[in-house]
Amino acid sequence: MSYTDNKVRVTVVESHCPKYKVGDVIHFIGSDLDKDNSDNVCMVAMQAIYPFIYAFRRGGNLKNGPYQCTDCGETVVFNIEIES
Repeated sequence: MSYTDNKVRVTVVESHCPKYKVGDVIHFIGSDLDKDNSDNVCMVAMQAIYPFIYAFRRGGNLKNGPYQCTDCGETVVFNIEIES
């Protein structure tokens, strides 16, 4: 059985959180976090946006963003896209 498992790039486009700055990038290779090529990863933010990351990995037809972490008043807005 064959299935799609795209590489995905998550980019911070707006941040009111001390953990992220605009332009930070997080890379996924399939379900693996590409730690060597990613900036900071906050697990609260990942929990909020991972359903969208998963959909992009599997080839879902979604718009690239904005997707948002809703942790308190420290909002972070992300763009998510398939990486070639």
